[in-house]
Amino acid sequence: MKKTDLLVIGGSAGGILSATTARKAYGNIDITVIRNTEKVMVPCGIPYIYGTLHSTDKNVIPDANLLDANIHLAIDQVTAIDRNAKMVTTECGETYEYKKMILATGSLPIIPNFIPGHDLENVIPVLKNQIYLNSVLEKVQTAENIAVIGGGFIGVEFAEQIRLLGKNVTLVELADACLWQAFDKNFTDEIESSLKENGIRLLTNTKVTKINGAEKVESIDLDNGEQIKADLVILGLGVKPNASLAKDAGIELNVKGAIIVDQYTRTSDPNIFAVGDCAEKKCFFTGKDVPVLLASTAAMEAKIAGCNAFHLRLVRANKGTISAFSTKVFGRTYAAAGITEARANQEGFNIMVGEFTTMDRHPGSLPGTQKVNIKLIFSKCSGIILGAQISGGDSIGEMINILSLAIQKGITATELNTFQVATHPLISASPIAYPINAAAMNAIAANCAHLNEGLDI
Repeated sequence: MKKTDLLVIGGSAGGILSATTARKAYGNIDITVIRNTEKVMVPCGIPYIYGTLHSTDKNVIPDANLLDANIHLAIDQVTAIDRNAKMVTTECGETYEYKKMILATGSLPIIPNFIPGHDLENVIPVLKNQIYLNSVLEKVQTAENIAVIGGGFIGVEFAEQIRLLGKNVTLVELADACLWQAFDKNFTDEIESSLKENGIRLLTNTKVTKINGAEKVESIDLDNGEQIKADLVILGLGVKPNASLAKDAGIELNVKGAIIVDQYTRTSDPNIFAVGDCAEKKCFFTGKDVPVLLASTAAMEAKIAGCNAFHLRLVRANKGTISAFSTKVFGRTYAAAGITEARANQEGFNIMVGEFTTMDRHPGSLPGTQKVNIKLIFSKCSGIILGAQISGGDSIGEMINILSLAIQKGITATELNTFQVATHPLISASPIAYPINAAAMNAIAANCAHLNEGLDI
């Protein structure tokens, strides 16, 4: 029997940050992390193993984060939780007694069991295990015709990276646009144009009905009657919570199979917290369950859990996920936070929209300059920002972080129009055309124009 004050199950972003935050919050307590892999992959970096890094070893989260914080690390698999005894057992026959526990068991890829042939060889779900990903790397290198099913972030990034290797890539998406949950149509059109211009065959509004082959995949059938040759199929249909361990322990799950948590990430057992993909996610604006499983959200939750494991030290209103995304496709960055215009209208918000286009350096003739497109969505009545979408150069990765904080704090269009920015010709847009300020001003101006109708000045 091993005893520990805080036991963390799971060693990716949520687990690591939960443990290191608890170390800072509670000082010299005993902390143990149990994870089931020798090395931990950077989750968001997995697609880039194939077209950019060409090695899984270059996509590893260092253990130094844990070891330097004097956190015990066990490579093992927890098989059962005994909540009454406050004890867990593992695959290697160990038992651990805990005072508090944080579950960070992550997610599993969605497998389309409804598609015949989904279990053929070379039909590849995206697992986060290094040994498995090494085998996928070998298969990608020898394949010529690769189909990617699913046009979310995983699918788009895999399609782009594999295309960089010169492979024939077909991306199939059931919805009418790729990345439709994060972006409105003008942005999805831009992304899709980039994919097509770089040689990816993109099929939206299209369903895969069958995966063909004797033992290995040879082709896929589509609902339009077409058959596409494929040596390899990447399943990019998203992920689902990995919460079976919690379920077996009698911890309450929601209807979608995620662990139910409160604003402090506490589960139905007051001694057990849950963070990251295994825990339920609520929309920041509506409180509805949303399938948003992101490392950035896991990091936020991990800080809350680590600080509050023994006492509620970090008192805050965890209203839910803002769904802050960013990705890069063929040299251009796309980012979003909050809700889209389409979603805002669907939920019944009365909105005003501000858009702006400029260059990300000034003057625009500087080398490496890219055009920035920005769209901000505000509540018309209060002026509070609800959502943001941007495309452009690398600088928008930090711009979306500013806007994510603005959403979290309920900043208004007027405040965003007048907030002060540090600009420089080589690293930012002009101060007279800074994208956030200008888009906010355009939203205000559009609303004022409506108010000014018929006004005699």
